[in-house]
Amino acid sequence: MLEERRLEVLRAIVEDFVTSNEPVGSKALAERHALGVSPATVRNDMAALEEDGFITQPHTSAGRIPTDKGYRLFVDRLSGVKPLSRAERRAIQNFLEGALDLDDVVRRSVRLLAQLTRQVAVVQYPSLTSSRVRHIEVVQISAGRLLIVMITDAARVEQRIVDVGEPVDEDTVAELRMILNRALGGRRLSDAAAAAASLPEEVGEEAGPGLRTQLTALATVLIETLVERQEERIMLAGTANLTRSALDFSDSLRLVLEALEEQVVLLKLIGWAREPGTVTVRIGRETDVDALRSTAVVATGYGRGAAALGGMGVVGPKRMDYPGTMSAVWAVANYVGEVLGAE
Repeated sequence: MLEERRLEVLRAIVEDFVTSNEPVGSKALAERHALGVSPATVRNDMAALEEDGFITQPHTSAGRIPTDKGYRLFVDRLSGVKPLSRAERRAIQNFLEGALDLDDVVRRSVRLLAQLTRQVAVVQYPSLTSSRVRHIEVVQISAGRLLIVMITDAARVEQRIVDVGEPVDEDTVAELRMILNRALGGRRLSDAAAAAASLPEEVGEEAGPGLRTQLTALATVLIETLVERQEERIMLAGTANLTRSALDFSDSLRLVLEALEEQVVLLKLIGWAREPGTVTVRIGRETDVDALRSTAVVATGYGRGAAALGGMGVVGPKRMDYPGTMSAVWAVANYVGEVLGAE
């Protein structure tokens, strides 16, 4: 009972400090929250929490504020991600379902997440290392030129024009399409380049020199496309939101902004949160980025079922609405997974 009561006191301190950005005193705490004990008992509980390192006194004769350890305990003791209202869920769903393509899905997601949380939002494009070839389309655009379109299971679309030299007929185009899909369909993109390289030999002599030449031209372009697109891509939005919390960063806001310009830092921040449905929170030093010790990161993975396609999350001050932020991150990731799964 004593431990639970002190946890309630800590919860009240975190909530009040997040709202007011002012140190919280025992008298105000007892008046604003139904703790069921006297201000003197609240003072004793606060003294115990301070001794254990969960809260601290920033100034003499001031109230208390949470430490990183206090925020950590508060987050760990949350019973779960609080559900959004029906109206909020419908708004998210309608906004994301209106996306035209993958770029639009990512763009809408990162803007929406920044607006919902009033933090910096980060969304990773579906990782190519985990993506697979869903379909390859071959379309004739002139006598000797073909358009090859590669579609991944994460809705990424790559298209190239290929000059195959000699004119081709519809039957040849259909055969090329069939060979490519049979050999590459369902393969991870990381394995597809090697499979494409061996295709001209695998079709055999009976295919004829003309078909092998055309297949070689298509395979060469596919290999170039697969190799040059192996980078991971990140989209960022809401950087200006940090200025609303400039006091939380003291003299470190410039360092935070500089860190957020580095893609490798952003990938690191959400790289450890790749399991869909599980929201992960890192606070202060837990981010493992020196310039971001004044921040907290809330992140999760998105995808279809348990298969993660990428990660997303938000970066903001440690003094953030953790339940609300975790809920927003979870909801947007869930709907992104559904939208991509419906592609």
